[in-house]
Amino acid sequence: MSAIDPSATALPAPTRLPPGPRMPVPLQTLGWVVRPLPFLDRCRARYGDIFTLRIRNEAPWVFLSDPEDIKRAFTGPPELLRAGEANAILEPVLGARSVLLLDEPEHMTQRKLMLPPFHGERMQRYEELIVDIARRDIAGWPLGEPFALLPRMQAITLEVIMRAVFGITESDRLARVREVLRGMIEWSTNPRRLARLAILGPERLKRNRGFRAVMDPVDEAILEEIRRRRTAPDLQEREDILSMLVQARYDDGSAMSDGELRDELLTLLVAGHETTATSLAWAFERLLRHPDKLERLRAEALAGEEEVYLEAVVRETLRLRPVIQIVIRKLAEPMQFGGHLLPAGAAVVPCIHLVHRREDVYPQPLSFQPERFLEQPPGTYTWIPFGGGVRRCLGASFALLEMKRVLQTVLTDADLRVAEPGSERVVRRAISFSPQHGARAVLARRAPPAGEGAVQVSAPAGVPVGA
Repeated sequence: MSAIDPSATALPAPTRLPPGPRMPVPLQTLGWVVRPLPFLDRCRARYGDIFTLRIRNEAPWVFLSDPEDIKRAFTGPPELLRAGEANAILEPVLGARSVLLLDEPEHMTQRKLMLPPFHGERMQRYEELIVDIARRDIAGWPLGEPFALLPRMQAITLEVIMRAVFGITESDRLARVREVLRGMIEWSTNPRRLARLAILGPERLKRNRGFRAVMDPVDEAILEEIRRRRTAPDLQEREDILSMLVQARYDDGSAMSDGELRDELLTLLVAGHETTATSLAWAFERLLRHPDKLERLRAEALAGEEEVYLEAVVRETLRLRPVIQIVIRKLAEPMQFGGHLLPAGAAVVPCIHLVHRREDVYPQPLSFQPERFLEQPPGTYTWIPFGGGVRRCLGASFALLEMKRVLQTVLTDADLRVAEPGSERVVRRAISFSPQHGARAVLARRAPPAGEGAVQVSAPAGVPVGA
């Protein structure tokens, strides 16, 4: 008699979700929207490294904070771990052809077109631009009175986006595009509107009159810039990212459509403006409350030394105060995580906040200690402010470069002091997490322009960036 393979008749293993809060979905949604970080901390304390939350208009979210589970989520087959489908809530702003909303194989095709501007010599050419924009903005900071650094960082990073990504230099066009983009950013970072999005869902939001009043002028301005660029006589000599994308070609020789370009430009704006600005604000908020670390970093910057401590400060800021707290992948088939066979349709959620605060990885995890990154490099699956795997943020290198250049410029050109004692609380600004009061500081002294003496000349407040 032939042996019978027992696996041939075995029933498939049952799928099951990990435990999680039993409160009704509206209350779980409220916890996630209003006080997400304490909510996540309580859940991990009660349920462990893997637990389930149920959010309105979403599949069940299975939160992961064990590095092995996170590794599996980032390295598993991308066709089974669908990030684009999981990010569908962003479609009203980013558009259906955004690289963040595409899954394989379309995602990789689009990503290949967008990667070249963010690597090698091309990216390094933006350093001088970033420093110049930062210096112009510093010239308008008020002397001797408290002010919030977050709006200043937002002004700097927005200007960098408009010049490096959109390649706009004419003052009237800069003013127009700046105005409509600021309106969209202010609308999309309002926490109340996040709650509205959670309630309405993306399809109803796209038809919302208030939303369209904000987005239509943005679409119009961006499409106009795309049309201008396609016919620019100096297109091949330009180095801005829009010009590179206009000239990029798919394998079949075709170019990106206006709609595709619009979606990718909005993606670069949303992913590269607010997040970098907020990370910079957090870096100053932490440094100003640790004057010994601030002085060590300033000394390194003034001496023109290798940027060892600067690198550590940036890494520690992104560890302790990540601007985005989660990454999402939707399962196309059942998959095993943390001893649970999760069902198809569930979303696995590597949690940046929770893994960055693991005491077994980061001793004294709530302390701001850049020195920890002098001793060892960040782990691939334990330091994930930019996500990971084939979906890692394609602008990560640009964001790190921008953070380092702005930090270095401020420290060499300005003497900042803390405005009020005590740390600023983490508050939600839609999908990002910011200092409660915008990282308030006092400018005690501004370095004189190159070639002048030690006499301090104050630039008039409100000097527009790039004027």
